[in-house]
Amino acid sequence: MKTRAIIEKGNDGTYGIYPPDLNNVFWGDGNTVEEAKQDFLNSYQEMLDSYTEENKPIPDELQDLQFEYEYDVSSMLNEAPFLNVSATAKYIGINPSLMRQYKRGQSVSKAQMLKIQNGIREIGRKLASITLL
Repeated sequence: MKTRAIIEKGNDGTYGIYPPDLNNVFWGDGNTVEEAKQDFLNSYQEMLDSYTEENKPIPDELQDLQFEYEYDVSSMLNEAPFLNVSATAKYIGINPSLMRQYKRGQSVSKAQMLKIQNGIREIGRKLASITLL
């Protein structure tokens, strides 16, 4: 079963991940998005193991989960260090200084977040259409 896993950058500069649509609570955190993902997957496995060790049935909502990660803007920009933040901002039509502030964790309005998301997707489509010889 697919479920969402939200990745957010905290005020302390670390990253956290949680599944908002599940009744069972587990999360992950780390200094990088990758560390947080590993901790999150370990937490999920530990929860499954605890049910098994206690000879309890694993709840249906926890069986065979596949996570679809959703990022806040800061986490996405830090997860994609190959993107030049200033150049990406200019391409999308956002002030580069403001985009760097978003990368550091400044809050982003819904409208601005959608503008960034649409711009990143446009960049992805543009890159996907390239054929190299």
